[in-house]
Amino acid sequence: MKSTRSLLALGLVFGAVIGVGVTAAMRHESGSRADAPQAAAAAADAVVEQQPAALPVSLPPAEPGQPLVAGLPDFSRLVQALAPAVVNISTESEDKSELSPHRGFGDPVDPYSRGPRRSLGSGFVFDKDGYIITNAHVVEDASKIVVRLNDEREFEAEVIGADAKTDLAVIRIKGADNLVPVSLGDSDALKVGEWVVAIGNPFALDHTVTAGIVSAKGRQINRRNPYDDFIQTDAAINPGNSGGPLVNLSGQVVGINAAIFSNGGGNIGIGFAIPINMARNVVPQLRTEGHVTRGWLGVKIQPVDKDIAGSLGLAEAKGALVAEVFPDSPAAKAGLVVGDVIVKFDGVDVGKSADLPTIVAGTQVGKEVEVVVVREGGQKTFTVGVAKLADEGGSGRPVQARTLGLTVQDIAPEMAGELGLDKDAKGVVVTSVTKGSPAETAGLQPGDLIQMVGNRSVENAEKFRSMLEEGTKDQSVLVLVRRGDQTLFRVIKPGSGHSEGSEEAPGGHGQRGQGR
Repeated sequence: MKSTRSLLALGLVFGAVIGVGVTAAMRHESGSRADAPQAAAAAADAVVEQQPAALPVSLPPAEPGQPLVAGLPDFSRLVQALAPAVVNISTESEDKSELSPHRGFGDPVDPYSRGPRRSLGSGFVFDKDGYIITNAHVVEDASKIVVRLNDEREFEAEVIGADAKTDLAVIRIKGADNLVPVSLGDSDALKVGEWVVAIGNPFALDHTVTAGIVSAKGRQINRRNPYDDFIQTDAAINPGNSGGPLVNLSGQVVGINAAIFSNGGGNIGIGFAIPINMARNVVPQLRTEGHVTRGWLGVKIQPVDKDIAGSLGLAEAKGALVAEVFPDSPAAKAGLVVGDVIVKFDGVDVGKSADLPTIVAGTQVGKEVEVVVVREGGQKTFTVGVAKLADEGGSGRPVQARTLGLTVQDIAPEMAGELGLDKDAKGVVVTSVTKGSPAETAGLQPGDLIQMVGNRSVENAEKFRSMLEEGTKDQSVLVLVRRGDQTLFRVIKPGSGHSEGSEEAPGGHGQRGQGR
């Protein structure tokens, strides 16, 4: 009994202690809650003092508990609808021994082997009469083109027209019924971050589907080509994808897959597609004329950066700064002068200098257009009659001397300006040099102008091709090179390099044609 009373007393003591502790804790919590508004206000003041001003761009408000992005799209219906329009393209071309316009962008056949060259690519039907869009490099120099449809039917195709500057081509198959053309979208309306799907023939795996997003727009991967305006995507693009469609979630074609950026020839998440809006201007001419006629303004231009904008009194860095006006050109006749900043051409705003060549090229020859420029702080409007851009005297296609390890192409007017050449300069421009190749060993660099082979002048890339074909495979080649203000002779000795020709020296940025 005594023991029981002792335990009861001990329990009461512990209860009292616990009760006091709980009461104290509740009082402390109550005091903390009472002080919370003052503490929060003080913390907010501190944050206001430390934080910068609000960001100029804010995210749209989301519903409570709802993320801005939820779930992943299902591409199955889209692919089912597009598959009949996507085609696989295989080509054969004659082996030109040491010469090939392209390295083959993953051509599964050894580029150094003899015999017929075979390559693979993709395309898509845009007209039920059998007209197909693909890349120019996919069908370039092909002696035979075979198109395979999704239902396994095969047809030989003919090239209707090709344009090396935009890398677009139109081919046609005959006798194929029940063709389903694609629906074309608006590439200008694409947004960075938007989902896109690529369908093609990578590594001969026909009708492979990959998905990703638009990584960027307006990419220029070859600074010497003023018509570069690529859509960048991380949808997997690999050898064989070139010419295939890039599609938005509405099932509309918004681009033509054309190139990748890769050190090893495979996908690393950086692919490039030609905007479909560019094809809208080029394809109709290729279909009806077989070639493209471009407008010409007659100016050399450069970008407007913040420093230039400030010195010219411009409110923002936009437009194309005129660095030279060619004599007797449409620009000269209209009254444009060096120092003018072209901000609008034929009603189209010129946001950056790279926009102007494409806008002018797509303008009908002979059309009189209004050109708005900023001059001495004010705007002036001129009426310009657009002329025809003259042919450069060759095919315009790059020519690659594989055993020498260099690629050359004709001198475009825009290229001449960048290299400081006269408009009547003759020769071919080196656009890329393979690392460790005989050309690099001889000291050639991208941007060099080859004016002579042996003791004969080089007029264009086709002439360069024929000159090299006249020699033997192991014969050294003497070339006269102009580099800046210097001219020098170089001897290229086949076999003097130490590489397989798998990598390009700086100057060959993206690998155009890598879907071939």
